[in-house]
Amino acid sequence: MKLKLRDLLGTLEGAVASGMRDVEVAGLTYDSRKVRAGFVFVAMRGERTDGSLYVRDALERGAVAVVSETGPLTAATPWITVSNAREALARLSNTLHDYPSRKIRLVGVTGTNGKTTTTFLVESVLGEGGDPVALAGTVESRVGGRVQPSTLTTPEAPDLHDFLVEAIQAGCRWAVMEVSSHALHRHRVDGNHYRAAVFTNLSRDHLDYHGSFEAYFAAKKRLFGDLGDGAPDHAIVNADDEWGQKLVAEMRHRNQSVWTYGLDRGDLRGERPTFSFSGIQFEAIHPGGKLSIRSPLIGRANLYNLLATVATGQALGVPGDAIQAGIEKIQRVPGRYEQVDCGQPFLVMVDYAHTDDALRNLLQVARQLCAGRIITLFGCGGDRDRTKRPIMGEVAGTLSDRVVVTSDNPRSEDPEAILRDVEEGLKKTGTPYRMEVDRREAIRIAMALAATGDIVLLAGKGHESRQVLRDVAIPFDDRKVAREVLREMGYGSA
Repeated sequence: MKLKLRDLLGTLEGAVASGMRDVEVAGLTYDSRKVRAGFVFVAMRGERTDGSLYVRDALERGAVAVVSETGPLTAATPWITVSNAREALARLSNTLHDYPSRKIRLVGVTGTNGKTTTTFLVESVLGEGGDPVALAGTVESRVGGRVQPSTLTTPEAPDLHDFLVEAIQAGCRWAVMEVSSHALHRHRVDGNHYRAAVFTNLSRDHLDYHGSFEAYFAAKKRLFGDLGDGAPDHAIVNADDEWGQKLVAEMRHRNQSVWTYGLDRGDLRGERPTFSFSGIQFEAIHPGGKLSIRSPLIGRANLYNLLATVATGQALGVPGDAIQAGIEKIQRVPGRYEQVDCGQPFLVMVDYAHTDDALRNLLQVARQLCAGRIITLFGCGGDRDRTKRPIMGEVAGTLSDRVVVTSDNPRSEDPEAILRDVEEGLKKTGTPYRMEVDRREAIRIAMALAATGDIVLLAGKGHESRQVLRDVAIPFDDRKVAREVLREMGYGSA
C-alpha cells in the first residue's frame, strides 16, 4: 500500500511534526539495519538500548523520516515526535499494511500457561472446519507450507503484519496466535481486531517485568478491550481461574460477549474426565448438548487447554464433528509433555514448565500416572523473577522423589547463585537433591538415578534449541541431549 508521509501522520493523535515533506513511504522499521530507501525509522527505547542512538545510521541508509519520543536531532529530516514510540509503530504499521486484521480472522490466546498447546489445538480445529489457517507463537510460525522457528512469542508489529499479509496472500482465512503480556504492554498488537480472544489462566511469571500480579493482569486483559479496532467479537475465559473470574466480571459489566469454561463452573464444563498415558477422555457439556472428546494429550492442564479449544470452536461456529476431529489430530506439541523413548525401562518427559504453577501441574500429572518414583530436573532463568525460584524448589521437592537442580538460561547471572535461590525452597521439603550447573551433566545424573517404572522429568526448556549463557547462546535441546545420554547408557535410538 503506497502512502505519503502526511497520510501516515494523520493516524497518530497528538504527534508533533517538523520539517515535513510530501514524500512517498516505502516501508517502516524499528531496526536501523533494515532501513531501505523511502523507509520511516521508528526509534524505540528498548531494555538495553535506545533507538535514538541509531537515527544517523537509519538516515544514511535512506530513511525519509524519523518517529521518536525525543525532539528532532536534525532540521533537515521530517521528524514526528510522539509520546509512545511503540504505540506509534503499531499504528503506522497497521496503516501501511492496509489493516490486515480486517481481511483475515484473528484468534488470540493469552495466559501464563497453555498458550502454545491451545493455539496448536485451535489451529487444527479451525482447519477441520474447512478454512486454511496460519499460526504464530512461541515455538514456530506456519503459513501454508512454510514453517519458521520463532524468536518472540508475539512479534513486533511490523513483523506481525508482514506475517498476516503473507497469510492473506496464501489464502488463509484464519490466523491463530499467542499473545504475550509483554506484547500487550508494548503495544505490538494494537490496532488489530480479534474475532476471538482466549484467557487460559494467570499464575506467577514475569513479575520482574510487570512488578505485580495486578500489573501483569492489566497487561493480559488489554487483549479483551478495544486495541484500536473494536473489542473481540468473542471472549473465551477460564472460569476456574480467579483472575479469569475477575476478567469475566469486568467484561460482563461492559456487556461484552463472554464464553466461560471450566471443571467447576462455566458455560462449557468438562465432566467425567479420565487420564492415562494414552491421553484424555471427557464429556464437554454445554447449553446445547455435549461432545465426547478424546485427545492423545495428557494431564489435567491439557484438559483445560482442550476445554478452551472446544469453547473457542463453538463460539466461532465450528461444527462439533470438526472440533472432535481437529482435537484428535494433535498427537503432541513440541516440548510440552513430550516423551523421549529410546527403549529405556523408565519414562523420560520433556516439558517447558518454567513457573511454579506449570511445574506443579507437570508433577501432578506424573504422580497421577506413574507407579514408580518421580525424578525431576529443572532450573530457573537468569535475569528474571527471582521470587519464584524458592517457590519452584519447594514445589519440586514436595511432589518429587528426587530432584536435580541445574541451569536453565542463566544469561548474565551467576548460575551457582541461581541454584542457591532454588535450594532455599528445596531444603524445606527434605527430599534428596543434587545441584549441578552443567545441564548436560545434570541430565546424566537424573538418568542414572532412574530405575524401571520411574519417570524422569526434564523441565524448563521444552522446545528450546539453545541455552543462553552470559556472553553466548550455545546449541542445547533437552530432547536431543536426553537421547544422547540414553544411547551412552546403552539404549537404542528413538
